[in-house]
Amino acid sequence: MKRTARAFWIGPPGHGEIRDVVLPDPAEDEVLVRSLWSGVSRGTETLVFRGGVPENQHATMRAPFQEGDFPGPVKYGYLNVGVVEEGPAALLGRTVFCLYPHQTRYVVPVSAVTPVPESVPAGRAVLAGTVETAVNALWDAAPLVGDRIAVVGGGMVGCSVAALLGRFPGVRVQLVDADPTRAKIAEALGVGFALPSDALGDCDLVVHASATEQGLTRALELLTAEGTVLELSWYGDRKVSLPLGEAFHSRRLVIRSSQVGTVSPARANRSYADRLALALDLLADPALDALVTGESDFEELPQLLPRLASGEIPALCHRVRYTDIG
Repeated sequence: MKRTARAFWIGPPGHGEIRDVVLPDPAEDEVLVRSLWSGVSRGTETLVFRGGVPENQHATMRAPFQEGDFPGPVKYGYLNVGVVEEGPAALLGRTVFCLYPHQTRYVVPVSAVTPVPESVPAGRAVLAGTVETAVNALWDAAPLVGDRIAVVGGGMVGCSVAALLGRFPGVRVQLVDADPTRAKIAEALGVGFALPSDALGDCDLVVHASATEQGLTRALELLTAEGTVLELSWYGDRKVSLPLGEAFHSRRLVIRSSQVGTVSPARANRSYADRLALALDLLADPALDALVTGESDFEELPQLLPRLASGEIPALCHRVRYTDIG
């Protein structure tokens, strides 16, 4: 008999469905993984769900195990934690993280899975891909002891960056967001919080992750002379207007992009596997549970994604729960 699983697919933009898929038997260098949890990366995945990936970015935006093409039908996602049911003895029964879409079971090369440390609960490990983005951003930003730093945008990526910055000695870290409820998350992460109008200025570094024109403008305003904005937001096909006249040149401000698709040149001697393993080690901190703000069953994904995309559910990481359903 053929082995089957169930997978979430985006059909036409704005619509999702669960499909049956046939699984191959794992080869000698492959593993069969049964999903325990997956996470919805709200910013990127809802943009994909809405069909907002620009045509000239279709290749760049492909997820490692994506099937189909943008704008759809497409199987997309990259935050999956499961248990190895078949494979090499060293991995059998191990909890692993994989950059795989939302699917009940899947077969991938051994090299595609990373064992989750025993100190990290499986449900928290879904954050590994986002914490990995934060690690890469901080390699790019290279903050120094005593820096004054703001993180503008209290979404999943911004909160992950703020959480890691909060561990740096002597650093002033403030999470800046227009949603006052993010103050509780900032408190759980051990960093300061401010609404945009109240944010502390004279920043050496501002990490921008709000994906809004207003947020990036405010990020520039918060800089000290010769300060840097590290831009983590992904705008898809939207245009952004910025005040690059005024004092932008006289203050010698810098806007620098950062993207997790490439390991930071500052750590060119590290591999993707090294970076992901570090992210998983960092997830031993229970404070990061604050980034998981909701949970649903796998079968609810077709109804869940429209609510996340519309903002009806103002989630950071929304976790998807699996039972042994195929």
